[in-house]
Parts: sequence; structure tokens; C-alpha cells
Amino acid sequence: MVFHHGRQFNSSHQRFRFCGDLDCPDWVLAEISTLAKISSVKLKLICAQVLKDLLGEGIDYEKILKLTSDAKFESGDVKAAVAVLSFIFSSAAKHQVDSDSLSSELQQLGLPKEHVAGLCRSYEEKQAPLQDSLRRCSLRLNCLDSVSWRVDYTLSSSELRQVNEPVVHLKLKVKDVDRGVLEPVALTLSAEKFRVLLAELKQAQAIMKTLD
Repeated sequence: MVFHHGRQFNSSHQRFRFCGDLDCPDWVLAEISTLAKISSVKLKLICAQVLKDLLGEGIDYEKILKLTSDAKFESGDVKAAVAVLSFIFSSAAKHQVDSDSLSSELQQLGLPKEHVAGLCRSYEEKQAPLQDSLRRCSLRLNCLDSVSWRVDYTLSSSELRQVNEPVVHLKLKVKDVDRGVLEPVALTLSAEKFRVLLAELKQAQAIMKTLD
């Protein structure tokens, strides 16, 4: 149970679309009052900086410090304000929440209407590019570029007089999508392990075909 602006707010039975139809996290509830200490005009300017950061354009932290100086924020308060705004914007975009719905929910959480208006206007202006940015970053898997292989047939070893066991050497080139470079990965498999790997790859290929 949380108190905002002299009124009691019970979040235990509330679900919020911008939180993925879940309870609002306690730390977000706690920082709503922090945002309310900033003037609505300055909050909108801070929102612009947070959105720039989420879009990969960088953030002017010194500017945010100046904007919050009137509220006599400590360093922890400034970081908390940036963190809660970042959560609100990214979570709302992720769950495809429109600005009107976000406005209603933030007011339910106790953020003043004039503060909500500026915040949601900033969100509405950047909602589409923010969703595109989150979509690009949500699934960044390295991909297989090439495979080479070699089979060695071991007749004997220092430990065993007779082995007669084939060994498969795989050399993979994996592309790191973040850095755009190819990285070699070497594997040595016994015949039994190679058969298991091959069976699993065939199974995965069959599943992928059903999804096409």
C-alpha cells in the first residue's frame, strides 16, 4: 500500500497495461513522487533526454542535473528519475500501449495531470521509432556463416593398443551481429556425439520447415 499526494493507493489489486497487465513494480510506485517534485515543463525536457537515450542518440546528463537543481535532487534522485522514465517509456512501447491509456494509468498511480500530459506527449511523438528500436534490439542472435569439417580415424593411442574410433573435427565461423566480425569455433566430437548432433539438427530443420 502506497500513499501519493495525501491519498491512499492500493496497488495489490491493480493491473497496468504499460506493465504488461501486471502489478506496477514497487520501485516505480516509489519514484512517482520523485517525478512529481519536478515542474511539468522541466519533466518534459527530461523526457526528451531519456527518449534520446533509448533511441541510441545519447543522453546529456549534465542538462538533466541542471533541470533538477530546483528540486534539490541528490545524485540518487536524478538516477532514479531517469530510471523510472526509461522503464515507463520502454515498457509502454513494448506492450503497445497508446498515449491515452498510459496517461490514464499514470494518473491512477498519482502522477499529476500536468506532468502526465507532457510525458505522454513526448511518448506519443517517439512511440513508433521507439518500438522500431526495441524490435531491432530484442533478438540479436549470432549467426552461422560457414562450416568446415574433417574426419580422423584413430587406430591406436598411447593408452589403448587398438581404438578404431573415428573423430570428427568441426570448424565453425560464427558472425557476431553486434561487432560484425567472424569468430572461429572449433569442436571435436566422437562418432556417437556427432550422430546425436546430426539427429538434433535434422529435427530442428524439420521443425523450422513446419513454421515456414
